[in-house]
Amino acid sequence: MRTTRRSGLAILTIVMFTVSCATTSWRSMQPEADPELLHSAVKQLTDVMVHDIFSPPQASRGYAYPSIAAYEVLAADNSEYLSLAGQLRGLEPIPTPGDGELLRELSAVHAFLNVATAIVFSEDKIISFHSQMLDSFRKAGVSDDVFDRSVEYGNRVSAHILSWADADNYRVTRTFAKYSVVEAPGRWIPTPPAYLDGIEPHWNRIRPFVLTSADQFKPAPPTPFSMEPGSQFYKEANEVYRAGTDLSDEEAEIAAFWDCNPFVMRTRGHVMFSVKKITPGGHWMGISAIAARLANADLMTAAETYAVVSIALSDAFISSWDEKYRSTLIRPETVINRHIDPAWMPLLQTPPFPEYTSGHSVISTAASIVLTGLYGDDFAFDDTTEVEYGLPIRTFTSFKEAAAEAAISRLYGGIHYMPAITEGIKQGRDVGNYVLDHVTLRRKPLATSIRAE
Repeated sequence: MRTTRRSGLAILTIVMFTVSCATTSWRSMQPEADPELLHSAVKQLTDVMVHDIFSPPQASRGYAYPSIAAYEVLAADNSEYLSLAGQLRGLEPIPTPGDGELLRELSAVHAFLNVATAIVFSEDKIISFHSQMLDSFRKAGVSDDVFDRSVEYGNRVSAHILSWADADNYRVTRTFAKYSVVEAPGRWIPTPPAYLDGIEPHWNRIRPFVLTSADQFKPAPPTPFSMEPGSQFYKEANEVYRAGTDLSDEEAEIAAFWDCNPFVMRTRGHVMFSVKKITPGGHWMGISAIAARLANADLMTAAETYAVVSIALSDAFISSWDEKYRSTLIRPETVINRHIDPAWMPLLQTPPFPEYTSGHSVISTAASIVLTGLYGDDFAFDDTTEVEYGLPIRTFTSFKEAAAEAAISRLYGGIHYMPAITEGIKQGRDVGNYVLDHVTLRRKPLATSIRAE
């Protein structure tokens, strides 16, 4: 079997696509820019999941399987990389290609988009994008034989990944009962304005990628509920109240920047409508793209980045959601309105699930740890992820600084007590370090090799 690597004609003239929420534009792609094929596919997946209003846990799963498919296709032909088969729970080796010339980048992005199509609800949006991508390869001069073999191989790999995904309990959890609200002191209940049901109460039943179980990194329990003046819980609730009533402009900007709540609702007259926003995991996949571009990462490295970050995000959501529906802790908005100030409103809308631990704190810390493992501890970047949602650019000196800001933003937003943040950071650190320790992709550390280039 012979593989074509960055075929001169194909990669010199192939076109890439940059996707916004509403339009797809095209421009010429240079040989060194071939990772834009994958960056564009990931961005398209983000846009469709925003449109489909994927929940944060759902979105993390939605990123992981396509990213792993692309990575496996490319790693199988690169002696510097290792397969994830045997490292991720339940993943068997992908099929081997047949004889003949193969364009790996075509197979990889084709497999990514096949898996993405099976995961999203608005399949037509991925299919249209996918069709344009395939046409671009044909127009680039890829021969019919190479094109057909590459697509066929991508089909077999994506079928393999989807078969693996089907066994992760996602489908069966769609049949489980909704969260049953229990009116009891300290127990979570739906919050205004939409009073939505608890989102994904059974997410701890989803098979982790690396963790041994959903409760592997079970945090310390939350502070016992008590609104007696002077109690620890009363102090924590009052801290949220005071923070929310005396926000600086900078703190308000930080809260808005990291909101990432796909369930935000607005009211106009008698009509309530959703405001489409990126998920927390989507924000960190955006940061992953920024990092890969800044580091001039090639296609293989970009695929590695998306794969390991999405794995960390997915397992971090499973870990956090396991605790959320174990402790079922009441949100600050409910407590403050009942016991401190009935007119108080948090800066951010309260997400529709229990408070402890802070999902942002867990997943941001986990993502920052694996990104630091990939690109180093002093990787400064401008975070442009939220610009298309009307928010300004924020600058960070490291991934860990960004994660710390994401965590504290939940206090500024009025939606978390401090223990959910501090314990969430610990939980995310445990998840991120576990992923780093138990997933080996490169034989040579990326942070050493790529930063030396």
